[in-house]
Amino acid sequence: MALFSFHFPLGQMTDLIYTEKELVQSLKEYIQAEESKLAAVKSWANKLDVLTRASTSDPEVYLAHPVNAYKLMKRLNTEWSELESLVLQDPSDGFISNMTVHRQYFPDEEDEKGAAKALMRLQDTYKLDSESFSKGKLPGMHHNAILTVDDCYDMGKTAYNEADYYHAVLWMQQALRQMDAGEEHVVSKADVLDYLSYSVYQMGDLPRAIELTRRLVAIDSSHQRAGGNLRYFEKLLSKQLKELNQEVQEPATEEPIQLGTYKRPKDYLPEREIYEGLCRGEGVKMTSERRSRLYCRYHDGNRNPRLLLQPMKEEDEWDSPHIVRYLNALSDSEIEKIKELAKPRLARATVRDPKTGVLTTANYRVSKSAWLEGEEDPVIERVNQRIEDITGLTTQTAELLQIANYGVGGQYEPHFDFSRMSDVEAGGATVFPDFGAAIYPKKGTAVFWYNLFRSGEGDYRTRHAACPVLVGCKWVSNKWIHERGQEFRRPCGLTEVD
Repeated sequence: MALFSFHFPLGQMTDLIYTEKELVQSLKEYIQAEESKLAAVKSWANKLDVLTRASTSDPEVYLAHPVNAYKLMKRLNTEWSELESLVLQDPSDGFISNMTVHRQYFPDEEDEKGAAKALMRLQDTYKLDSESFSKGKLPGMHHNAILTVDDCYDMGKTAYNEADYYHAVLWMQQALRQMDAGEEHVVSKADVLDYLSYSVYQMGDLPRAIELTRRLVAIDSSHQRAGGNLRYFEKLLSKQLKELNQEVQEPATEEPIQLGTYKRPKDYLPEREIYEGLCRGEGVKMTSERRSRLYCRYHDGNRNPRLLLQPMKEEDEWDSPHIVRYLNALSDSEIEKIKELAKPRLARATVRDPKTGVLTTANYRVSKSAWLEGEEDPVIERVNQRIEDITGLTTQTAELLQIANYGVGGQYEPHFDFSRMSDVEAGGATVFPDFGAAIYPKKGTAVFWYNLFRSGEGDYRTRHAACPVLVGCKWVSNKWIHERGQEFRRPCGLTEVD
């Protein structure tokens, strides 16, 4: 019936940051222990070196002295054993033990792949070229984090392994660009050219695929695929030109492939361009005339006793369908408590498969979520009561309070809620493709709208989406309030009106 959303921020991976800091400290302690051990062994070696030089210069004279004979026996029986024990000591035990404890919480290969795909999602949505991305030049960012040649190569390889040749080209090209500029790297240029040339071929650009493969052959003439690929590409191009009755083209230049050289393939979302345009702030259909009809006011919940002395600040975000925002809906202490309760339970958000009815993860919903009951903590009970006071609706039949975390690249593509927001430096808006609205997250505020008409019919205009978070992390607390139980609070009507 209605969706009530709170916004508050938290870095989803803060625990991993502190874990890494602890491991660095553990690593330093291990190095210090190794250095202490090595210093002790060096001291032994220096002392024994002096002794053996003296003893081997004239062994019989040396052993003629009974003290020397005794000390030799002692060294070989006791002291060398002590030295053996010292050498066999492994100062890494503490570090390895610490690693073992924390490893269970480390990201796995799937997590790394997901992070790479998140960067590509941001690249597409906000039209960021790979070069700017690799230099960390992102909107809303005041400090840079660079991607190395090897980082770019790994990004490209992730895309390649997913048969996403469009992004494979962009990132392998960026790796090659930085490599040609003299940046240090571990990956070989031959490997980059191998992936890049085949990806370019898959994008249908045979002349450039030939040029890149020729560069690869020039670097490594014994490459197991390069020669065969080159012959195949040249033969295929010749055939195409013959069919088109064209002459053989000059080889493509070695100019870098720029963003926009190739068109991104269409995908399953028909309103992809509208959705992403709204995420960038383009195509928002709020004219100055319409904006002049939006107001802000104090809201006392129809003289609700709990709101009389401290009414809520209510702002119109959109006129039709009517969307409002409530300021200071959550205090900082409430935000922290909700985060504390939700954090241990966060799990990858799921959606219901329309065919099987089974809950499953989906690429179009990238977030983590947890569900909190009112009985768990007075803060949750207080939040539920506040929702009732503000909306005038009962939450007795509502779903539990859902806490969703959208980290960098996190998104939820256009969807309805009737079959069923934290400050963010950049990105993360909630957009409505059907009527061109973009609602931006603000810490501690709540956004409210009805997704059913009074007739009980779904308001299909409320199909909405969560844009990918470009910089920062967005935490959203959602409360879905069902129509059951609202008969006397929001009476039904026969017409479809807000």
